[in-house]
Amino acid sequence: MIELRALSAGYRGQPVLQNISLAFPPGTVTALLGPNGCGKTTLLKTALGLLEPVAGEVWYDGAPLSSLTPRQAAQRAAYLPQSRAVPDIEARRMVLHGRFPYLSFPRRYRPCDYEAVQRALAAAGAGDLAGRPLPELSGGQRQKVYLAMALAQETPTVFLDEPTAWLDVRCQLDVMRAARTLADAGRAVVIVCHDLCLALRTADRAAVFAEGGLLLADTPGAVYQSGVLDRAFEVRVRRISTEDGWQYFCE
Repeated sequence: MIELRALSAGYRGQPVLQNISLAFPPGTVTALLGPNGCGKTTLLKTALGLLEPVAGEVWYDGAPLSSLTPRQAAQRAAYLPQSRAVPDIEARRMVLHGRFPYLSFPRRYRPCDYEAVQRALAAAGAGDLAGRPLPELSGGQRQKVYLAMALAQETPTVFLDEPTAWLDVRCQLDVMRAARTLADAGRAVVIVCHDLCLALRTADRAAVFAEGGLLLADTPGAVYQSGVLDRAFEVRVRRISTEDGWQYFCE
């Protein structure tokens, strides 16, 4: 399990978020919510070791992240960033990059690596894109391929930063269902999502950030009832009960 312990995250020693203590348990989808610029992506990068903490610590499975090699860390947490470069290779080869943490140099793919790629492509709804060059794909199709690359890493924790960006409504729902399936299989899934209603519908826990800190981390229902969503986003968040559970909307 990945834990943030009194973590302050930012740039050049200046914190964007301060004193964040938060854990990402296995079998749980955690949605990180907050307005643009509040530090959600900065927090993810610090949790992954891509940025040095301003203060506090990140722990992986009971050990400080600072004590792990990059390869060891990459075997424990995968990352789908908001955007990536578009190399001129076919989608299947791109997804194979997710297997790098398990390969020595020179990289020679094994049957188990190709099997992991097939599973990841299927889980991301990108099986039909495997043989196509990335530059020929739409933004939404490329996002599916990048998601598959993160899934091919087969880590216990998966960080997804705006995974539904560029996707149409059906594909957004598919991605969130994939996140739910991963959590139900025992992985910890952490999602930054600006679709507040979709995030609350999918997540087991929601962490709301604003004003330089963590306002509240709890179940979506408890977060809704607290009123912190209205405070953080300066909108009115409401919900209605349906046969599929609570459905959230904004006014």
